[in-house]
Amino acid sequence: MLPGYQAPKRMLYLLNNLPRMAELFGQHLFLTISSLALAILLGLPIGILIFRIEPLRGPVLAVLGVIYTIPSLSLLVLLIPLTGLSPLTAIIVLVAYAQLVLVRNTLAGLMSVDPAIVEAARGMGMNDRQRLLRIELPLASPVILAGVRLATIAIIGIGTIAAFISAGGLGVLLFEGVRTSNYDKIVAGAIAVSVLAIGMNWILRALEKQAALRVRGEA
Repeated sequence: MLPGYQAPKRMLYLLNNLPRMAELFGQHLFLTISSLALAILLGLPIGILIFRIEPLRGPVLAVLGVIYTIPSLSLLVLLIPLTGLSPLTAIIVLVAYAQLVLVRNTLAGLMSVDPAIVEAARGMGMNDRQRLLRIELPLASPVILAGVRLATIAIIGIGTIAAFISAGGLGVLLFEGVRTSNYDKIVAGAIAVSVLAIGMNWILRALEKQAALRVRGEA
């Protein structure tokens, strides 16, 4: 630290409680990565399914849209009798909220692939699975990754509510700060959540750009 420099008062809690900050940061990161992985495993196949079966697009997107409009706190409370006050409840909610963005972007990415390229692959004797894995998904990857990035930011933000059901994470600081009028905790929690969101956004944005370069044949 530079001589004569004094950390802003609101930063003192963060600097003086690094072990606890690291623990809560790790819990939030675990919730984020677990939820995102499960959301991709669910959302990507659904997006592919409704791309292949057009009549399903409207109903599936409508249902996911309804889920997305339910307030996150309300959905958490509704699940408590089934899964209790646990990280599992939070993960289920976070996975549910990520579906609309992931499914919609998967569909949009696959629809953006030039039909002439798909026809050329069919003419070369590729079956549906080969065309999907070798042609359609690689070409759609920039749009799909954009959806993953947006879903990640949403998961990180909504994940702060997980503290309400004793699921841990950086939301603990925000709830404690509001309950006790401790603005140092509120600011520390907000900074930590922002750092996590900005960091994940930067990583996924870099992957998205790399995928776009590969699609254009520049990488």
